[in-house]
Amino acid sequence: MNPLVVIPTYISSRHSVPSDRNDAVVYDHTTPLMSEGELPRCLKSLNRVRGVGAVAVLVAAERGIEQQAAEKVREIASRFPLLSIMVVTAGELDIVRRRFEQLRLGRLEFEIGLSGYSAIRNLGLVLANILGFDSIVFIDDDEVIDDASFLEKGMYGLGKLTRRGIPILAKSGYYLNAEGNCHSLSQDKWYNRYWNQGRAFNQWIDQALAGPRLSRSNHVCGGCLALHKEAFKRLSFDPWIPRGEDLDYLLNLRMYGSDIWFDNKWCLRHLPPKGISEGRRFRQDIFRWLYEFRKMEYSRTQIDLQQVKPSSLEPYPGPFLQPGIEKRIRKTAKLRSIGRPDGKEYRKAAKVVATEASEYARRNCTRYFEFQYVWPEIMVRTEGDSILRNALLRSVVRCSEEGVIEPPAEQMMTASIDAGLTKEVRLNVSE
Repeated sequence: MNPLVVIPTYISSRHSVPSDRNDAVVYDHTTPLMSEGELPRCLKSLNRVRGVGAVAVLVAAERGIEQQAAEKVREIASRFPLLSIMVVTAGELDIVRRRFEQLRLGRLEFEIGLSGYSAIRNLGLVLANILGFDSIVFIDDDEVIDDASFLEKGMYGLGKLTRRGIPILAKSGYYLNAEGNCHSLSQDKWYNRYWNQGRAFNQWIDQALAGPRLSRSNHVCGGCLALHKEAFKRLSFDPWIPRGEDLDYLLNLRMYGSDIWFDNKWCLRHLPPKGISEGRRFRQDIFRWLYEFRKMEYSRTQIDLQQVKPSSLEPYPGPFLQPGIEKRIRKTAKLRSIGRPDGKEYRKAAKVVATEASEYARRNCTRYFEFQYVWPEIMVRTEGDSILRNALLRSVVRCSEEGVIEPPAEQMMTASIDAGLTKEVRLNVSE
């Protein structure tokens, strides 16, 4: 297979956290415009990976600095002449949106774009579809790849069938931290009694690592995620979920009759810089889990969707999709406000449970399903679109050995697009 590697990078004016969609949408971390950031380290590691065809770096910049952010990322990309890098900025996005309008799809400014985790991922899916790739691999700019066979492992099993004839159309690897540990380091403190995600995750991943190489997954690492075209042509990411769009994609796939598989041989290192406070992150989680719970409840009223029960998602994330989530949030906020130094943030966060967060979930819980009626048509109309393809190929960054940016060479990207067919084989996996 021939994946498009997609790397979002988030640029802010200083150390601020850009958000122009709603107050619930905040990035975990951003790179200040005047800082080098983690992207060069990521690209340097990717440079050593075998079989990299094309890379798309999606530049999510704070309003007012889009041009400076684009120039910064293009300069970084120019340091890696062995990689065929397409830098996608507000300019390229505008090309896509104008073409959408010509195709009578509307501009889709909220659903597909460079603001918000899901909208950015959806833009990556659209790019892969336009350029004719048969798969896509998402990684994040704060990650390092040590394994030269990273892409080969990522493509293992993708698009093939299990022994029971079940297609594997989406798969996730896992993260290692700086110490080479894949476990959550969340402390098992008394104030986490009602919200111990770390313990539940560790229990799940220990089971998955001890099993066969490929097994049905309850977890998704959005920065180590591979999707076959038959998955992303059918399903988009949910633009209305504030964070956790990767795990949400797993739930969406199950509702629409598919699944994500976990590959316990596929991993990379996740080395994030210091980001938002835990209190601020918990506030986002309130929006996330209330929205997810409401969305799942609504999905069970739809006869054309598969029923996804929390019991099928034990030990994680099932407990966070069960009734009573509001009480657990309030209890956790109260305990953490007492036990943690940033307790003020938790007291503030608790106030949104019955107000903004609940209203946000109520108002938006049906919108993803409405968008899903449109998404397959978007994919059909843009697949291999020559007008969009030719316009986007102009943004491929090419450099000479001296580091001087040259005119983009379309043939390099075109060669990487020519995907080979894979033979259908039966895999030994846990079903």
